[in-house]
Amino acid sequence: MASKGLMAATTKPLILTILSEGKNYGYNIIQQVKKISDGQLQWSDGMLYPVLHRLEKDGFISSEWIITTSDRRRKYYSITEAGKKELHVEREDWISLHSILKNLWGLKPTT
Repeated sequence: MASKGLMAATTKPLILTILSEGKNYGYNIIQQVKKISDGQLQWSDGMLYPVLHRLEKDGFISSEWIITTSDRRRKYYSITEAGKKELHVEREDWISLHSILKNLWGLKPTT
């Protein structure tokens, strides 16, 4: 299980990456994160929604209410152009950090 600090640091790039694949809603984002991390990251509603609201306030995502086929209202989130640019910056930062840690810890590149 990842530490709370690492979990907090990864929320923005993970959410933006998931939304870069298409619009999505909160519960499904939580499930996707759990799946892609093999259960190492287990987000809760109380952790996710404040981050979604902050990303929307910052202009990186937008939201819209959609009526589902079962007549339920569900809030879907989409990445904006500013969010795509931010994702590129985040990706470069994480790749750089990964490289630094790999070198620091003397890890050999994987092939």
